[in-house]
Amino acid sequence: MNSFVDKLFCRKQDYESSGDEIHDTDAINLSHVGEAVHEVLGKRHNNHHHDMWNVTSGKIIGTVDDTPRNVWDTASDPETDNDDWFPEKLGEIISRTESWCDIMSLGPPDGKFLTAFQNALRTLAERSKETDKRIVVRMLFGNIAGMPVNCNGVIKALTKDLPEGSKLQLWVGAWRKGFSWNHAKLIAVDGVYLHTGGHNLWDAHYLKNNPVHDLSMELEGKVARDGHRFANQQWTFINSKQDTCVGCVVDTLPDYLPLALRTRVTVSEWPKDEIPTFPPQFTKSVVAKSARLSELEDKSRVPLISIGRQGSMLYNTSRPSDDAILAMINSSQKIIRLVLQDLGPVCLPGTKKALPGLVWPKEYLAAIGKAIYERGVDIEMVLSNPNSIPGSLKGTEANYGNGWDCVDVAAEIIKSIQKQHSDVDDVKLRAMVMDNLRICFIRHDKSSQYEDGKTIGLHSKHFIVDDTCCYIGSQNLYMCDLAEWGIVIDSEEEVKKIMSDYFTPMWNNSFTGDDVDVEKVMDGLNVDRDGEQAGMFSMQQSGDHMMPHGTGEYYDIEETDDAENWTNAYVDNPAAA
Repeated sequence: MNSFVDKLFCRKQDYESSGDEIHDTDAINLSHVGEAVHEVLGKRHNNHHHDMWNVTSGKIIGTVDDTPRNVWDTASDPETDNDDWFPEKLGEIISRTESWCDIMSLGPPDGKFLTAFQNALRTLAERSKETDKRIVVRMLFGNIAGMPVNCNGVIKALTKDLPEGSKLQLWVGAWRKGFSWNHAKLIAVDGVYLHTGGHNLWDAHYLKNNPVHDLSMELEGKVARDGHRFANQQWTFINSKQDTCVGCVVDTLPDYLPLALRTRVTVSEWPKDEIPTFPPQFTKSVVAKSARLSELEDKSRVPLISIGRQGSMLYNTSRPSDDAILAMINSSQKIIRLVLQDLGPVCLPGTKKALPGLVWPKEYLAAIGKAIYERGVDIEMVLSNPNSIPGSLKGTEANYGNGWDCVDVAAEIIKSIQKQHSDVDDVKLRAMVMDNLRICFIRHDKSSQYEDGKTIGLHSKHFIVDDTCCYIGSQNLYMCDLAEWGIVIDSEEEVKKIMSDYFTPMWNNSFTGDDVDVEKVMDGLNVDRDGEQAGMFSMQQSGDHMMPHGTGEYYDIEETDDAENWTNAYVDNPAAA
């Protein structure tokens, strides 16, 4: 990795201890994959135990939440109300709150998601009146560069028609620091209930025609506390930045100014002028008297490891989930199955060249290549069809798949083997492409398109190691220094259930063997797919306005000539969007 990217993403290139190593007392009966994760986190990230990682336990409720549902073996498009159950489920989880609810996502809810959240808050307001007890709800979003969240607008929409006289307290906040903002997606309730994964809260992306595929899950147990604690860190950051003189000055500047190190935080509260500007911090004592704590003793719980990262929000090099994911890949002995939006960086529109300053994820590629070459590990990978756009959205509103095809991804993996093993011969590399490396685009019944000809998109962040341990969360494997969170499920029984419900039907209907041509892979080994070296602001400009987002009314969109040029490029060339 070049020095510019090293500095930008604060990556350490070794596994030296970060201080006094710790052993999580819950780290018992872990698989070889789970133990590898625990070891690297305890060694390198002991200072962020409980804040950004934790070995814990919980119960997975029902099947995983994949949308659109029940489409794998049919060529027919899903009905328009096929997945209305999903926002209704999120609303129902929120409505269980007795004391404390944390909600985190990239952007505010809209459409049926907004309606579900409004109904849930109405339930909480009525409950607080009946019990005469305070209920805290904290919502956190990402201030996408050029599109900061209008927190006042979100508050106004969410609290419309709420009854008076309740003890419901609601805070909506958003932040960005440099190239980092929140991308985690979770709902944590009363330290007991948790929903997390890859889903955003946007109607047009999931509930209209040509929906993008995504994956999340519901859990119960102690793992929910980790979601609250992860949110605590971001709220602490918002409080510290908005409550300073420098923060107040910087936050009055237009969002598009080229200030590479600048921070933008926003926060609103309800009821206005009746509660503090910033919310309190979650602690176990908040829910200590809850009758629901008995649910934590459920004997059907399984080992879980929560892993997260806060991007550049913190003034250090800690990215615990990056090291955890690498440890999972490096511990593989038989097979790694991956379901990803993409592995390569965002392309320049209409090209096979990464945006300036963006490169392929060299550490992940090296780990995958090493697994194939040194241990004979098989790779099965499902990717989004490039530049897939749901419904009637524009390329500047949604773009799933960064522009690479399966041959590009395969070639970068094989190149990583060449870099690590200079003596490998052509015959052996060809055999690995044919025997160990199976990559395909997502399909329904072997078709990569919806009925109107638009390609099928994928937004899941899911991978399985040795059919024993898996990850479901918000973190992409392509380079992007955002705040992320997810769960490592270290139970062979539960992983096989997830495979049966999700991966296996997806793979059986997606893989054709036609997406990777050995000759094309070998011919592409000399192709440089990294973006050109760029200054930090150029890197930000090139990618800011390509981030998917929801309804514009909840953002303060600040257009510049640069942003308009990017928009025009997509309008003139929709295929490149």
